Amino acid sequence: MSAAGLPWIALLLGIVATYFWRGLGVALARRMKAEGALIDWVGCVAYALLAGLIARMIILPVGPIADIPLTQRGIAVACGIAAYFISRKNILVGVLTGTAMVALLVTL
Repeated sequence: MSAAGLPWIALLLGIVATYFWRGLGVALARRMKAEGALIDWVGCVAYALLAGLIARMIILPVGPIADIPLTQRGIAVACGIAAYFISRKNILVGVLTGTAMVALLVTL
């Protein structure tokens, strides 16, 4: 086996592993109820993970955002959430408002 072939073997193994788990997921999903307790639990865990990641990005950011003070990040988040609810739960309005507030607070 030459060293040039190793990346191709690794790629092939990655493809096989990925499609194996996808196929297993499809096979198992056919037997589950969409309104079942397991699906509800998985959804709750997914939302909790997303909330945790967002909170970490706000409280303990990495990179250029870490240079922005926590109070300014908090104000931007609060404005984004307020805009989201004021605009009848339009996520785009909330994200754009929060982003604009960060830009405004950094420039001031």
